[in-house]
Amino acid sequence: MPFSYQVYGIGIHSETSISGLEPLPNGPSEPDVQFETGPLPEWAEAGLRPSGHVLVHRPGEPGTADPTFVLIEHGNGECFELSYADGTLFVVNENADRVWGTVRPPLTDDDLATYFLGPIMGFVLRRRHVTCLHASGVELRGQAVLFCGDAGYGKSTTAGALALRGVPVLAEDIIPLELTKEEFKVIPGYPRVCLWPEAVETLAGGAEALPKLTPAWEKRFLPLDGVRGKFAADPCPLGLIYLFGERSASDAPRIEEIPPREALLELVQKTYMNWLLDRGRRAKEFDELWRIVSKVPVRRIVAHEDAAQIGALCDLILADVAKVFRAINV
Repeated sequence: MPFSYQVYGIGIHSETSISGLEPLPNGPSEPDVQFETGPLPEWAEAGLRPSGHVLVHRPGEPGTADPTFVLIEHGNGECFELSYADGTLFVVNENADRVWGTVRPPLTDDDLATYFLGPIMGFVLRRRHVTCLHASGVELRGQAVLFCGDAGYGKSTTAGALALRGVPVLAEDIIPLELTKEEFKVIPGYPRVCLWPEAVETLAGGAEALPKLTPAWEKRFLPLDGVRGKFAADPCPLGLIYLFGERSASDAPRIEEIPPREALLELVQKTYMNWLLDRGRRAKEFDELWRIVSKVPVRRIVAHEDAAQIGALCDLILADVAKVFRAINV
C-alpha cells in the first residue's frame, strides 16, 4: 500500500510508512519526491556507476551522537551518495526527486526515517535551492517566530517548552523559507520536536517522560498531535527572528536588539547545510538574507546557564513578541 506525505512543503510518495509523518488522505497525484527502501533500485545503481569524488567529509564530533558523514558526487552531479559511519546509506538523484535509503542492523526503519526527515530532507531542499535556516519555529499571533542557534544552545528545547504551553510549532531544526518580493513565509516541517533526555527531564519532569525516536538512540520526541503539543501545518508569514548567544550565569535570561548588518553576518552562518552552496548560490542567499533582516526584526536571546530557567525564558519571549508585534502594527 503506497503512502503519501507532505513535509517541508514537499509531497512525498513512499511504498512503506515513514515514522513521524501522518499519511495524507488524498495524496498528491504527482509527488515531488519518491522515497524508496529495500534492494538498490536500477536508477540508483546506474547513478553510482560513474566514478565518484568526495564533496564533504564531516567527522563525528567527540562527545556527541553524530556519526561521521561522507557525501560523494557521482558523475557530473548525476547522483549523490550520503553515508554515515553507523552503516546508514542514502542515494539521491540529480534532481533530488528520488531518494533511496537503507540501514544496517541493529538500526531499524525508525532510524532510517530519522535520517530521512532530518539531514536527507535538508539535502533535498538545498538541491532544490530552497533557503533553509538551522532553527526551530513556532507560530505566535499568526506569525512565525524563529529560534536560530548552534547545536546545544536551546532552540529545540525552547520550541518544546512553548509547545507545552499551547504554542503551535512550525518546524524544528530545519526551517525552509519561501521568499517572494512581497513577503517571506516559513514552511512547516513535521509534527514532532526532537529533544535530548536532559531537555526532556527539564520540560517533562523525567528523562523517560517522552517516547524514544528509535530503540537504538537516546533522543526522544514531543508529539505535536494536539494532545501535548500542537502542529502549525500551514505556511506562516515570518515575523521575528531570535539568535541564541552564549548562555550566561548573570543578568539572564535577557533579550537584546541587534543591528541589521550584525544580524546578517550571524544569520549567514545559521543557514542549513551552507557548505553545499557554490559561489553563485551563496551570493544569492546573502542577498535574500539581507532582504529579510532589512524587514524582519532580529533580536538576540541570552539564556541562563541553568536549564531550569527555561520557564523564565519563555515568559520573556512571549512578552517580547507581544511588544515587538505591537510596535510593528502601530
